[in-house]
Amino acid sequence: MLLSLPGRTISYDLVGPEAGQVVAFSHSLAADLGLWAEQVPALLAAGYRVLRYDLRGHGGSRADAGPYTMDGLADDVIAVADALAIDRFHFVGLSIGGAIGQSLGIRHPARVRTLMLCDTQSESFPDAAAHWGGRIAKLTAAGSVEVIADETMGRWLTPAYKASHPARWQQIRDTVACCTVYGYSGCAQALADFHYTAKLGGVHIPTLLACGSEDPRATPEESRRIASMFADGRYQEFTGARHVPNVEQPDDFNRALLQWLGQSER
Repeated sequence: MLLSLPGRTISYDLVGPEAGQVVAFSHSLAADLGLWAEQVPALLAAGYRVLRYDLRGHGGSRADAGPYTMDGLADDVIAVADALAIDRFHFVGLSIGGAIGQSLGIRHPARVRTLMLCDTQSESFPDAAAHWGGRIAKLTAAGSVEVIADETMGRWLTPAYKASHPARWQQIRDTVACCTVYGYSGCAQALADFHYTAKLGGVHIPTLLACGSEDPRATPEESRRIASMFADGRYQEFTGARHVPNVEQPDDFNRALLQWLGQSER
């Protein structure tokens, strides 16, 4: 489904019982809502309603060229929820999706029941300008995200996962390669210029920081530090996983997610 907004069209998917609590998912840079395919059946079986959407310039979403801001990307979530008459929702975000979740917790606390922030950061890395600037220049010169697809997949998933799930690995790689250059660049610029660390102590929403133990950049140490900043922050680690533990270890991830959601209902 598509939602037309000023300067952008957001693609989303909503499934599950109308009476179920909504769990909204936000994917990582260069992915799309299909990155959460392993989570949908488990949540539906537990009676939840699942909302997934594509970031600007990702999947089926389209937008004016960036740069975008993290707060602007978070406002897309609120716009979709408003259009669907969803007052409150649980939020699960991975990587840039986790940063979007922090913006929601800081700026829209009345709309969020719980936060699960996976393999993310609370502010731009010190080398953000050079890191993202160099990558954007590379993609712009090539006219495609294809040139960094294999490098990206190497950060996201282990060789063991690629060997045991070649079709799913290829599906995700193809999605990365097909991301629009403007969507990638606009969201990368948002990642290069956000600073939420000092504001997290004022967020009182129950928050779970989750991380793959082998994530090369959003490390377990950093995730523990971020969790400690929230008034009600906790930490969950997925041993042996890299940047997308929800794909690499779906059974463990779904078990942790459902336990987290269940605790919030008591």
